[in-house]
Amino acid sequence: YDQAVAARDALRAQLQAAQRGVDVAGRSLTIADNGVDNTIVRAPFAGVVTAKAAQPGEIVSPLATGGFTRTGIGTIVDMDSLEVEVDVGEAYIGRVQAKMPAEVVLNAYPDWHIPAEVIAIIPAADRGKATVKVRVAMKVKDARIVPDMGVRVSFLEKPREAKDDKPQGVRVPAAALAQRDGKTVAFSVGEDGKVAMHAVSTGIDMGKDKQVLSGLAAGQSVVLDPPASLKDGNAVVETGDEATP
Repeated sequence: YDQAVAARDALRAQLQAAQRGVDVAGRSLTIADNGVDNTIVRAPFAGVVTAKAAQPGEIVSPLATGGFTRTGIGTIVDMDSLEVEVDVGEAYIGRVQAKMPAEVVLNAYPDWHIPAEVIAIIPAADRGKATVKVRVAMKVKDARIVPDMGVRVSFLEKPREAKDDKPQGVRVPAAALAQRDGKTVAFSVGEDGKVAMHAVSTGIDMGKDKQVLSGLAAGQSVVLDPPASLKDGNAVVETGDEATP
């Protein structure tokens, strides 16, 4: 009996030691997971990295201590919330109000007028330049708008009517256009292999192509260098980039 009790107590002690070992191992695993997680740099928001401040081997710290210590890894820009910071002269700042409509023109695209709105007027003046900084939000998202571009801002009393900046018409090879009875025409190829003649109105030259303002739709196949004998309803066979009767 005594031997059985001693064996039981010994096994119970071993079980308790093993359970404590499992607990210690679990906490060690948590510490190791935290160590791995600390090696991953996570951005506070989705965006585009525009500048890398730290190089491999340098130390990153929130406090600048000199040497190879950096206070940041890089600069991230939220491309969905680009805004303009403009300096307005003190003599005119009284005319600017929050939520006021504005218009932004990029120096790179002088014919593109972007609708905008005043976000806020920074309550601080630049004594040297006698200006007050104003934040302006652009209402258009476009890949052509990138950080640090030069812009001009106009403040408006009321929003201007929106203009359609989309390209007009379609772009077709100039070789697809022909003259018939004094009119400019093009021949499209249908699914049945027959051509249809379209009277078209043209716009500007675009290199080897031509802008067609009306008469053709995007996605239509056209005949290149149509011969004078080609008529509406003729059947053609596609060979390479051309359709021949």
